[in-house]
Amino acid sequence: MVTRLFFKHKEPIEPLPYQYYFIPVAIIALIGVFDSIYLAFSHYRNYTDIGYQSFCAISQAWNCDTVAQSPYSVLFGVPLAVWGILGYGFFLFLLGFTLLSPGEKKRMWTLLMVIALCFSIYSVYLAYISAYKIHSHCIMCILSYAVSLTLLFYTWLIRNRFRCESFLSALKLDIFYLLKFSKTTIPIISVFSGAAIIMIFFFPAYWHMTPPPLSENISTGVTKTGHPWIGAENPDLTIVEFSDYRCFQCKKMHFYLRQFIEANPDKIRLVHRHFPLDHIVNPIIQEPLHQGAAKLAIISLFALEQDRFWEVNDFLFELPGGELTVNLQDLAEKKELEYIELAQALQDKRLWRKLRKDIFYALDYDLNGTPGFVIDGKMYTGQIPLEILKPYLK
Repeated sequence: MVTRLFFKHKEPIEPLPYQYYFIPVAIIALIGVFDSIYLAFSHYRNYTDIGYQSFCAISQAWNCDTVAQSPYSVLFGVPLAVWGILGYGFFLFLLGFTLLSPGEKKRMWTLLMVIALCFSIYSVYLAYISAYKIHSHCIMCILSYAVSLTLLFYTWLIRNRFRCESFLSALKLDIFYLLKFSKTTIPIISVFSGAAIIMIFFFPAYWHMTPPPLSENISTGVTKTGHPWIGAENPDLTIVEFSDYRCFQCKKMHFYLRQFIEANPDKIRLVHRHFPLDHIVNPIIQEPLHQGAAKLAIISLFALEQDRFWEVNDFLFELPGGELTVNLQDLAEKKELEYIELAQALQDKRLWRKLRKDIFYALDYDLNGTPGFVIDGKMYTGQIPLEILKPYLK
């Protein structure tokens, strides 16, 4: 007995009216533009606004500021968020030409899919960097990843719905279709390309924070308790900072205060002390956080005894945030220190006891984060109230 199965031939799925595809893609790309604008604004303020903290700085694992402060937030001398504005803007520009495509087979969607694929591949790479290099995630960056992947899905879907040719053939036809509008496309594409080139060579590197050079006009010394100071010999205001060389906010505040002292050399004194958020030495840190910060503090304590503290202090603050080790030989050569003595200092129990003394002193003030500032016997965490500094602002 032979059984014959008959299958009803399925008709091709008829696409919805074109606007049901175009409008969501346009909205998603616009979300990408506005998300990139926010990220660019946040990146700028992270480096230039002394008191800035983004709304998504929630924890160590979920912190947009940590991601913005990493060296991976800049590509070819331009913040990634600025590249995002340019990229999504270019996508929207090309998207507009799909409206001019007559007939059933809408043009440009294969080219748009290629662009969305590039966005998506780079998004996956950035997600890997966040997870395994920075060890922190940015909510607004994740939104950008979602935008790229959604654009990829939609462009693939629309290609199929409007029965495009094979991939390479369709891509070739899209490019020739774009050239039909060469009087419009060539000048605008030139503008996008020119903007990219100009940014690479001329974008202001505001993220390169450097302290003012040590000046002979600025006094330095050591307090009676053995802590380095810089600024006024007979100060009106003394600020004792508790800092961590792996802490971005510490770096930003320290360089800001150095500039502040440069403007008020006879009125303000800054005293430097240590509070590394490193679990190997700080009892309030229970798991690895600012790894290597304690050893950097030991290096600076050694430099203090060699009368090279402020030079070494600046060098340690300027280390890239992703580097967990410092090249001791390079440091010794640059700052005129004895390399063997410097290496041995890391095993010096006396210096470690001195570091712990700083930490426990700060803990007596209930300091639980960095930076911390003691002014007139009161501890301030994160930043110094404006009313304290205002009399000295010019």
